[in-house]
Amino acid sequence: MGKIAIIFSSLPFLLCSILMVAQAEDPYLYFDWKVTYGTLSPLGVPQQVILINGQFPGPNLNTTTNNNIVVNVFNQLDEPLLFTWAGIQQRKNSWQDGTPGTMCPIQPGTNYTYRFQVKDQIGSYYYYPTTGFLKAAGGYGGLRVNSRLLIPVPYADPEDDYTVLIGDWYKQSHKALRKTLDQGKSIGRPDGVLINGKQGKVGDEKEEPLFTMKPGKTYKYRICNVGLKNSLNFRIQGHKMKLVELEGSHTVQNEYDSLDVHLGQCFGVLVTANQDPKDYYMVASVRFTKYHLQATGKIRYTNGKGPVSNALPEAPTGWAWSLNQFRSFRWNLTASAARPNPQGSFHYGQINITRTVKLATTANTIDGKLRYAVNGVSHIDTVTPLKLAEYYEAADKVFKYDNIGDDPPANVDQLDKITLAPIVLNFKHRDFIEVIFENHEKSVQTFHLAGYSFFPVAIEVGTWTPEKRKNYNLLDAVSKYNIQVYPKSWAAILLTFDNVGMWNVRNECMERAYLGQQLYISVPTPERVLRDEYNIPDNAVLCGIVKNMPKPKPYTP
Repeated sequence: MGKIAIIFSSLPFLLCSILMVAQAEDPYLYFDWKVTYGTLSPLGVPQQVILINGQFPGPNLNTTTNNNIVVNVFNQLDEPLLFTWAGIQQRKNSWQDGTPGTMCPIQPGTNYTYRFQVKDQIGSYYYYPTTGFLKAAGGYGGLRVNSRLLIPVPYADPEDDYTVLIGDWYKQSHKALRKTLDQGKSIGRPDGVLINGKQGKVGDEKEEPLFTMKPGKTYKYRICNVGLKNSLNFRIQGHKMKLVELEGSHTVQNEYDSLDVHLGQCFGVLVTANQDPKDYYMVASVRFTKYHLQATGKIRYTNGKGPVSNALPEAPTGWAWSLNQFRSFRWNLTASAARPNPQGSFHYGQINITRTVKLATTANTIDGKLRYAVNGVSHIDTVTPLKLAEYYEAADKVFKYDNIGDDPPANVDQLDKITLAPIVLNFKHRDFIEVIFENHEKSVQTFHLAGYSFFPVAIEVGTWTPEKRKNYNLLDAVSKYNIQVYPKSWAAILLTFDNVGMWNVRNECMERAYLGQQLYISVPTPERVLRDEYNIPDNAVLCGIVKNMPKPKPYTP
């Protein structure tokens, strides 16, 4: 919608002055979602799954930089529901981030309308439900943010753009899995792997292709790991993948035979149909496990002849290979992203660090029940969302700030007892902070930070010390929102906390997040002004202690 005012001076045949005032908003995209249960057989056994408008996985959200997104969600499940938009930064708008720490859930039989803007972003993302372990039943889908036409991308327009959602899967219902976790037990190994909701079967000549390609044409594939527990390796039989985008950033365009896609991560690759015209398999298989699980899906050349080969490409072994692949990812410093200026014009390596926070992950038990912790505390969600308690100036009735230190306890691996409590760190607005993730365990951990992109400047084996900073990549680390940490290793990220709100840091392994390996970072506005944060939405659902409290005065311009 826009307004243009034109004022003419009244002189015969002469225009003396023209004043044009334009107040044009960015385009709006509207979606209505009906969220229901359905029965499907992703692994060959009928089970309950979550459908969005009858689809599993859910519909793709196809957007462009700065679009305003309006999603009206009708919850027709039998339990509360929230969606998060993983990787969308929700600038000044953590009200819409869709985590239990920021929003009251959508109750069964009701609806809620999300309103947010994909402000100054491009790239590949996905959404999923965050409440009640619902992700184990589906409810996820792709979310792409295309570049505006006036902003060049560093590659030719592809013939088509495909979304590939890969992830491990359980035959048990989300309620059965949740019950196991509530009893203090691990849900164990998954039962299979899916590609776009299907397992595939090698050698099945009647299996329809997931995608088609015209000979000689180049296609973009957006690959996201939407699973619950495992890193996956993705590869396409007989084809190389040229990496062009990683979690919202253009990359140096290296080619790969396969990619390790850790939990919650999304890659954008170009694939050219330059092989013999026939069918080819995509393969997604688990990594870093003693068991083998895989899914396959066909890609068909439009003039294909002859059967697909059943000889599948092998996955790499060990995590040293994976670490080396991570180190090969580089930011494309000359490409423009969402704005006309090159990505490399932001010199993150020249900013002084104002605070260092070390987060150590451990597994513990409380009264014989499994819990996962950060710096000796295992997070619990509160009835009143943390953001609402803070906004209504009732935080002291719900949680305590900084209940974990910037350094883990010296004996974090041998703690006899861990604490159950909401974890909220208080970060000063616009501070440039160094966060160190320490993995004290034997499995690969992956962490997501909502509301931001950060620079992963190093991943190394052993223990972090300040001397390790000399090994940081301070030039072209890829700005992203998700970082893996290998066993007995650490990862360092740098970023400016300039987005006011309440932001979730979570282990992307859903079992670990559900049992406490997550926290929130509060970045308060120094002044309650719209420059820093939007007002609470008029349609915000209220719950807990704030439900009947008087609404605070709105922020001023």
